[in-house]
Amino acid sequence: MSIYINKDTRVITQGITGKTGQFHTEKCQEYANGKNCFVAGVNPKKAGEKIFDIPIFASVKDAKQQTGATVSVIYVPPAGAAAAIWEAVEADLDLAICITEGIPVRDMLEVRNRMKQKEASGGKKTLLLGPNCPGLITPDEIKIGIMPGHIHKKGRVGVVSRSGTLTYEAVAQLTELGIGQSSAVGIGGDPINGLKHIDVMQAFNDDPDTDAVIMIGEIGGPDEADAARWCKDNMKKPIVGFIAGVTAPPGKRMGHAGALISGGADTAEAKLAIMEECGFRITRNPSEMGRILKSLI
Repeated sequence: MSIYINKDTRVITQGITGKTGQFHTEKCQEYANGKNCFVAGVNPKKAGEKIFDIPIFASVKDAKQQTGATVSVIYVPPAGAAAAIWEAVEADLDLAICITEGIPVRDMLEVRNRMKQKEASGGKKTLLLGPNCPGLITPDEIKIGIMPGHIHKKGRVGVVSRSGTLTYEAVAQLTELGIGQSSAVGIGGDPINGLKHIDVMQAFNDDPDTDAVIMIGEIGGPDEADAARWCKDNMKKPIVGFIAGVTAPPGKRMGHAGALISGGADTAEAKLAIMEECGFRITRNPSEMGRILKSLI
């Protein structure tokens, strides 16, 4: 079992003919069941053509109708990426995964509001992962995104992180210790994004094949604290927690667009304290994440 995606998921690549979209779609096709999972691409100017034996359609709606795909991955450049997300939402997909970095905040605000309006008026809810995220993987079944497939191993530990590189770090540590992963999810570091830590933790809690979770956060914003409080009341599984940015000075924007500390409860120390209060096993040293998790299972 896994969360969100598995070997039977059918995927559309939006931006398949661009350099990044081509490169990563090919890598995803080569991983596990990718050949069967990646069934369509979208480029209005190249409809009817094929790339890597994948048919290209004029729109997400066409691609979904012709192939039965329920998930899309978006490599569209920043200026058009929010419109690409909305196209996936309008086509009533289950999940849209946006890898693109640098989407203007105003564009994301607009698309988020439209998604909320659609849902409020009784329309289908499309989950959004990202933007500015590495995607997600269910080891030995399917990967959608830019993470290196070879470091993953099938197993029963979930990983969720705002940072792409720290996702890979946690996974590599687990694999080295012989511990496999059920799914690894990179939610992305932008201030306005789709799935939050709390959503992914709920999914891992409900998944009978996930026994424990590593949750990695960053400075800035209330998301990790919200998730920790939810976990205290609901989570039945052991959790290792890490927050990147312990040494970051308050008031400075650090790296990820979402990592702006306003002071108070969104510093690394404040978040770690809340996570510890809520029953997480925390670490201030990212190289310890795998070892600590191993001691809990």
